[in-house]
Amino acid sequence: MSVLQGALSLLLGYYSPAYILAVIGAGLGAIVVIWTTNLLVRHAWYTHKLSCFSNPPSHSWLVGHLGQLKSTEEGLLQVDELVKTYKHSCSWFLGPFYHLVRIFHPDFAKPLLMAPGRITVKDEFSYEHLRPWLGESLLISKGDEWSRKRRLLTPAFHFDILKTYVVTFNASTNTMHEKWQRMILNGKNNIEMFNVVTLMTLDSLLKCAFSCNSNCQESTSEYVTAIEELGNLLVERRLKIFHHWDWIYWKSEQGKRFKKALSIVHGYTREVVQRRRALIRQQTPGQFSMAANRRRDFVDIILSAEDEDGQGLSDEEILAEANTFMFAGHDTTASAICWTLYNLARHSHYQERCRDEVMELIKGRDGEEIKWEDLTSLPFTTMCIKESLRLHSPVQAVSRKYTQDMALPGNRTVPKGAICLVSIYGTHHNPHVWSNPQVFDPMRFDSSNNEAKSSSAFIPFSAGPRNCIGQKFALAELKVVVALTLLRFRLRAGVNPEGGAGAVRRLPQLVLRAEGGLWLQVEPLDPKGK
Repeated sequence: MSVLQGALSLLLGYYSPAYILAVIGAGLGAIVVIWTTNLLVRHAWYTHKLSCFSNPPSHSWLVGHLGQLKSTEEGLLQVDELVKTYKHSCSWFLGPFYHLVRIFHPDFAKPLLMAPGRITVKDEFSYEHLRPWLGESLLISKGDEWSRKRRLLTPAFHFDILKTYVVTFNASTNTMHEKWQRMILNGKNNIEMFNVVTLMTLDSLLKCAFSCNSNCQESTSEYVTAIEELGNLLVERRLKIFHHWDWIYWKSEQGKRFKKALSIVHGYTREVVQRRRALIRQQTPGQFSMAANRRRDFVDIILSAEDEDGQGLSDEEILAEANTFMFAGHDTTASAICWTLYNLARHSHYQERCRDEVMELIKGRDGEEIKWEDLTSLPFTTMCIKESLRLHSPVQAVSRKYTQDMALPGNRTVPKGAICLVSIYGTHHNPHVWSNPQVFDPMRFDSSNNEAKSSSAFIPFSAGPRNCIGQKFALAELKVVVALTLLRFRLRAGVNPEGGAGAVRRLPQLVLRAEGGLWLQVEPLDPKGK
C-alpha cells in the first residue's frame, strides 16, 4: 500500500491531476474503441459466412433481430411463420453479439445433433447463465470432461435402477390424488395443473435423488421455493440482453435474489453429499455390490461410481450433478405430464381408450399400482404421451456450438463458433415433416405409420451423443402418473378463473407452460371407472 502511495505522490509531483485523468480517460477510450472494432469485425465476418442461409427481415444490419425473440404465444406463432416461409433453416442475429442458425427440419437437425461429443459445445447464449447453479455438470461440460461424466453417470439411469423408482412415482402420485380428492370434497374440481403436478415431480425427485421425504406437496419447503425462484430468475435474465453480462447482473436486484436462492439450494445439496460421503467412508467395500446400488438413491450411486482409472467424482462434481438432476428433472417432466393430461381432456375418445387400456392391465389385482413391468403394456397410452410430447414439447429448443465448421444440406455451412438453435417446436410443427402438425393425433406413432420414422423428426429429449440422459426416467414417471390419473379421474377442459374459457395461451419459458396456468375439470371415478 505504501509503494502505491509513493508512486501516486511521484506522479502528482510531475503531472497535474487533470493530465492524469485525461490519460486514464484516453486509455479507457482506446479499450472501448478496440473492443467495439473487434465486435463489429466479428459481426461482419459472421454475417458473410451465414449468407448461405435465408435471413428474415430485421431492424438493421447492426441491430439484427434483437428484441424479436419472445417467450410468449406470439413467439411460437412466429416460429410457425418462419417454418412455413423458410422450411428448414434461417440465420438470426441478436445485434452484433450473438449469431445464430435456426434449424427446424430433421435433415438439418440430424448432422448437428449426431455430431461427436468431442466437437460439440454448449453455447453461452442458452447455457452460460446456468453455470452458477449447475457448475461444470454433464449438461454444460465439453470434450473429454463431458465423456468421462457421461460414462460415470450412465449407470445411475440403468433399467435396474429405474425399476426401484417406480414405487416412488406411485407414492408421490397417490399423495397428489389425495390432495385432489380433498379439493373436490371442498367443492373445487377446477384445478390448475402446473402448481400441483410440479410439486408432485419435485416430491418424487427429492426422494429419488436424496431419499428425502420433504412433504412438499402438503407444506412449504425453503429448498423447493428456492428452486422455483431460480427458474423464474433465469427466464427473466435471458430476456434482458444487458443482464447477460455478469458484472451488470450481479449488481441488479434480480442478481441479488438469484444469489440468495442459490445459497439455499447449494447449501442443502452440499449437506446431503457431505453426509453421504462420511457415511460411505464408515462402510466396507463389500457393501457396494450391484444389488446394494439398486436400492440406493441418485447421490449414493454417483458417489460410488468410478472411471477406468479408479477415480470417482469429487464432491463439487457430485454437487453439480445432483443440482442438475433436480433442475432438469422436475420442471420438464411436470410440463410433459400437464400437457398430456390437457390433450386427453380435450379429446375424450382418446382418454377413454387409454383408461380402458389401464383398467384392462390391472384387472384382477388387489390394489391400484403401476409396476415396472406394466410400462411396456400400455401401447396406446404411450402413443398419446408421445403425441403430446410432439405437440407440446416441454423444451422448445436446444442450442449447440461446434469446434469446427459443420456441413448441412444444400451446400450450406455453419461456421465454427456460430450458435445452432435447433428448434424442437419448429421441427415438431413443420408441415413439410408432419401432416396437420397442429392436430393431436396419437395414430402418428402407430407402428404401421411411417410419419415418425425419422430419428430426428421426433426429438423431445434431443438426440445424438448429447441427448437427455434422463429420458427413460422421465418417460417412466410420465406413464405412471398418466395411468393412475386416468384410473381415478375423468378429465375435462377447465376454466381459468381470471381469463375465462378462452383458448389456452402457451408460455415457452425454461419449459412450456400456460399463461394464467393450465386448468382442468377433475371428476372422481368409482372403482369400475364410471
